[in-house]
Amino acid sequence: MEFRLLGPVQILWRGRNIMPTAPKPRQVISLLMLRHNTVVQASELIDELWPELPPPSAITTLQTYIYKFRKLLLKQEVGNLLQTQPGGYSLTIPASSLDVSLFERKAEEGQELLQKGDSAAALASFERALALWRGPALADVETGGRLLSYVTRLEELRFRILELRIEADLETGRHRELISELKSLVLAHPLHEHLHGLLMLALHRSGRRHEALEAYQSLRQKMIDELGLEPGKDLARLQHTLLSDSPTEPREPPRRPGPGPAAAPGAGPLAQPNGTTALPPALLSAPASVVLPSLASLAAPPPLTAPAPVAAAMGRPAQLPAGLVGFVGRHEVLEELKAALHEPDGPGAGGTAARIGVVTGLPGIGKSAVAVHLAHMLRPRFTDGQLYADLGGSSAEPRDPSEVLRGFLRALDVPTSRIPESLEERGALFRSRTAGRRVLVLLDDVASSAQVRHLLPADPRCALLVTGRRRMAALVEAKHVELRPPSPEEALEILAVLAGRQRVERDPNAAHRIVELLGRHPLALRCVGGRLAAGPGLSLATLAQRFAVAPRILDVARLGELDVRSRFDESYDALTHTEQGAFRLLSMLGETPFTAAQAAELLSRPARDLEHTLETLADNHLLAADRRADGIDRYVFDRLTQAYAKERLEDTLASPPVIEELGAR
Repeated sequence: MEFRLLGPVQILWRGRNIMPTAPKPRQVISLLMLRHNTVVQASELIDELWPELPPPSAITTLQTYIYKFRKLLLKQEVGNLLQTQPGGYSLTIPASSLDVSLFERKAEEGQELLQKGDSAAALASFERALALWRGPALADVETGGRLLSYVTRLEELRFRILELRIEADLETGRHRELISELKSLVLAHPLHEHLHGLLMLALHRSGRRHEALEAYQSLRQKMIDELGLEPGKDLARLQHTLLSDSPTEPREPPRRPGPGPAAAPGAGPLAQPNGTTALPPALLSAPASVVLPSLASLAAPPPLTAPAPVAAAMGRPAQLPAGLVGFVGRHEVLEELKAALHEPDGPGAGGTAARIGVVTGLPGIGKSAVAVHLAHMLRPRFTDGQLYADLGGSSAEPRDPSEVLRGFLRALDVPTSRIPESLEERGALFRSRTAGRRVLVLLDDVASSAQVRHLLPADPRCALLVTGRRRMAALVEAKHVELRPPSPEEALEILAVLAGRQRVERDPNAAHRIVELLGRHPLALRCVGGRLAAGPGLSLATLAQRFAVAPRILDVARLGELDVRSRFDESYDALTHTEQGAFRLLSMLGETPFTAAQAAELLSRPARDLEHTLETLADNHLLAADRRADGIDRYVFDRLTQAYAKERLEDTLASPPVIEELGAR
């Protein structure tokens, strides 16, 4: 089992993330993980959860969170990791399974090697330490006072290790390769003296002394304008030395000497007319921590994501969820969306807007699976990160775009204290942080285009991929794809992947019958495929016969948490009372295409009045619009949608008020 805190919080069991999704249990578990192998008092957990005024039920609620966490661990047969102690709880975690412990160990190892003068080995340790970071610490956890103190400490240590990694890079002679990274860093932290000193050294050692002097002047002017201060004496000494030294090609850096300037040969101070002292020219090729001894202890600025050898200054999130195991087909849809989200070149490359792809379709048709699969395919193109959010558009309470932006900004290394309060300001900051970068944003289960407006990156090198049950015609610049049931061949392949290919090949007729009875509905096929996989003795012929005589086909289209009916419930509940009534009654037309006039005759309503209702049902993919050459729109039910509507009609007719009304007539 792996416990991860350096980025989105995860508990990995056999490669699967079992971390709860509810906010407050995540806070409790995160604090237990950070304080692993020690007792966390219940009072501390309550302070973290309710910092201002705990409710009367605080202790009972906390015990419920602990109980659910223990139950989760017991399910994985590791329940002994969580123990109840006098006054609190302890979580026993081996140091090798916690990324925070691994990071601290590698960081300490790198510092020891750097002190011994083994820069190459130190660099390798620092890179391994920083590679453990997947984003800001506890990126997807709400932090109270106690968690925030741990996050601050980790981010400060992370930044310090980043600085030491750069110093080790300089000592191994990689000054030219570091210039791009250091320029990005000083842009993000314009008042950070140590970073400017490292940039000046890298530029000088690359024969670019004039740029090094410009970097100093730029920092000096900013400090005077914003702080009313001059740069520190160590940076001033470096500047004076650059002014007096010749811009020659630097020598190979020597082995790292002792902790102070006196350890370097020729380190005596050189007096300057203004009273400052310059560094001897020989020190310009000495280790960075010797040239800038006191700058190494400056307080670190806001946190950074650990970069690769040449990297941007901001975070590089990788938030995409895992792809669907056994994903099948959809080749045409994937190619269509890939082309739409590809950065244009040639004559059409002058666009200024991010590219947008929208995937819609009926409940359970596989919108999320397609979008996630496509996003993983596109990852190499979006080198500055991938952001993901489930907007809960099909639920009773869709997520607030402002809160989604808060998570995105934290993933892009914006400190919580610097995130604005208003939605408009957060959207503007998000556009600023993604400007000039290649970022892919995946928004799953969007309720409407209004949810998307502030979550759209503005840079044409970025892309936005959206899924939802409703059409989003307001996104006129987007490529819209409506998912339909897969072809019979692809549907059979889904069943074969899950139930076993040999099993399907032994009885192809029964397999084909099952696929058609389920309307080639991907989620229903996954439910049945999972049932077959769990029952190796269950024959396809027997199952097909059961489905054929089942009074309600949706009863078989469920397996554990996978339930087709519940997906339809969410869409149905979002309709008005009038739309629900029309949806139920239209099921009497079966799976045959019908016009608005035919629907009006059935419902005894004027066709003109009914057109809006039919379009609303089509927009929600509870009806499919069948546009024909004769100019007359037709509508048709998908098989499982019609089965669901028929169920609703039967339930309504069987309810006591309806029976009484019919009896009165």
